[in-house]
Amino acid sequence: MLTRFHLRLTVIAALAMGSPAANAATTSRGTVEYLRTIPSVQEFTKSRGFFTKLIDFVAGRAEDKPELLRPYATTHDSQGRLLVADAGMRGVHIYDFEKHKYQFLKGAKGNAFESPIDVACDAADNIYVSDSARARIYVFDSKGKFQRYIGGSTQEPRMLRPTGMALDKTAKQIYVTDTLRHQVLVLGLDGSLIRAIGKRGSGEGEFNFPTSLALVSGKLYVVDAMNFRIQTITPEGRFVRAFGQLGNQSGTLNRPKGIAADTDGHLYVVDALFETVQVFNTDGQLLYYFGSTGSKPGQFQLPTGISIDSRNIIYVADSYNRRVQVFRYRRIDE
Repeated sequence: MLTRFHLRLTVIAALAMGSPAANAATTSRGTVEYLRTIPSVQEFTKSRGFFTKLIDFVAGRAEDKPELLRPYATTHDSQGRLLVADAGMRGVHIYDFEKHKYQFLKGAKGNAFESPIDVACDAADNIYVSDSARARIYVFDSKGKFQRYIGGSTQEPRMLRPTGMALDKTAKQIYVTDTLRHQVLVLGLDGSLIRAIGKRGSGEGEFNFPTSLALVSGKLYVVDAMNFRIQTITPEGRFVRAFGQLGNQSGTLNRPKGIAADTDGHLYVVDALFETVQVFNTDGQLLYYFGSTGSKPGQFQLPTGISIDSRNIIYVADSYNRRVQVFRYRRIDE
């Protein structure tokens, strides 16, 4: 069973840390609850009679099963399964909590993953995995059967270091941060290049090692990592606004990694150096943050990716604690 340990985390107003965005904190109230830590594979598939024997036959005995080693990103599909890209284990873990099933994707036959960084699903629950070292995206069907590659040395566009992804399920497009190209690539699901957005720089619509992005209400929010900011652009590439700067207090950014949004449109930005998740409105005003350094529930060590489902369940890849932590955002209406 999943370990359910509830810990109500205080939603800390920006005012408490003297942030320039302090006044914004009074316009939004809510709580973030710690719910659980995703169990290890061995715990998830521990002895349950015939059922576990079947899992052992398919996935291997407990001592042979992969474990969370350096989880980097998370997502979920329409079936409620949690998918975790694990750069350390060089694979993708798939947890089906309802059916109590587990699957591990290693890549394609003869071409295993080398550094899977992000994972996403389309409307049909096909699975897309960006491999930064292989410089391509692997595509699987909903059952985990390899289908095709996107990118690579013989295809256009030739990606250099694909990292974060966001899928537009309606338009059937993929947005990819190519960290070494310093661009956001817009691709069709067949891998065709629709457009490349940006170039290296610090101006509006320019990027310096972008690492992640989220598609929220028709706008792209890009983690412009080494410019220490979040940029908002349209899917066509038009600059809208930017927020963030290098600093050491709440509201600033130091090592921004993953980004996601809740159903209220709040932006959750994981900062690996601060080891917190900071939450902003779409104008870039800090609303609150949660997390601290450590290995206890609600604490992080070099967190990276984040995803939020339609129930406002928050999944954070707590990389150096070798786990995924699960939280829930609850709005408090005045």
